[in-house]
Amino acid sequence: MSHTFFTDRDLGRQFPAELRRAGVVVEMHDDHFGPLTPDPVWLREVGRRGWVALSHDQKLRYRPQERDMAMRAGVPLFVLVGKATHSALAKNFVQTLPKVLRFLDENHRPFIARIYRPSPVAGVESGKAGRVELWLSLEEWKASQG
Repeated sequence: MSHTFFTDRDLGRQFPAELRRAGVVVEMHDDHFGPLTPDPVWLREVGRRGWVALSHDQKLRYRPQERDMAMRAGVPLFVLVGKATHSALAKNFVQTLPKVLRFLDENHRPFIARIYRPSPVAGVESGKAGRVELWLSLEEWKASQG
């Protein structure tokens, strides 16, 4: 199954451009939404279109409106972890893409997962992939809703 990835505003223009150069199908926030579009609005549309969301905003998982919309809209949301340039984040994502695709195949949507870069010792330049970890499943979210 092919996937279309959606990058939110905080990933800028360089990140999606580097993914596209690597052959990844990417839709960029600014190509579909205005700069002040609230996260719940684009999350709902990403879910409607069946896209996979990518963000660098770790707080998304903790903001009830954003988290709940991601879950209600059926969005598979990956949060890229760590302080790094957009270029380094993009390189890691491309190197980790096989794990991301396997994660998508093996986990029920919606979910929020984290993508980590390789250890500082290995570094992105080593060509090693990062790791993907589930952060919030639909079942965990439903249980938290009472």
